[in-house]
Amino acid sequence: MKTAVLTVFILLTVTAVQAQSRSAHSSSYVTALGVKVWDGAGITLKHFFNDRKAGEGIAYFWHDGFRLTGLYEIHGPISGAPGLQWYIGPGLHVGAYNDDHHHDHSESDHHSHGSFGIDGVIGLDYKFNSAPINLSLDWQPSFEFAEGHGFVGSWGGLGIRYTF
Repeated sequence: MKTAVLTVFILLTVTAVQAQSRSAHSSSYVTALGVKVWDGAGITLKHFFNDRKAGEGIAYFWHDGFRLTGLYEIHGPISGAPGLQWYIGPGLHVGAYNDDHHHDHSESDHHSHGSFGIDGVIGLDYKFNSAPINLSLDWQPSFEFAEGHGFVGSWGGLGIRYTF
């Protein structure tokens, strides 16, 4: 699974390097595509609907399963720090995990189960002024509506994206 994520990232990077970026010399951007790293890795796409509101989709992959997350983010500038913004917002996710994600089972007792839930996000977003690169760092607490799950406070991560 990590090989597939790495391959997709390399292909996206090569494509992005060949593309012309409208935001290369600006501290703002409209759309950004890249990876988000945490205990696993994910592909992230962020798009601004206007100066303050954005949507972010994240497809996480790791050894215990996968999770698709959609976030609605409200952004605000941080005074005295060009290119740096705070953001906060709600979201939803769906996922499929094997039993090892929350329990300790033997190798012969692996089962997968689906999950869905609500998410929140709070973080910082930085767009380099002289390069088409965006970094974000966030925490995504969530509540999963699946047996034995409930509140999960271990999601979030470091996003590294190419801006368009």
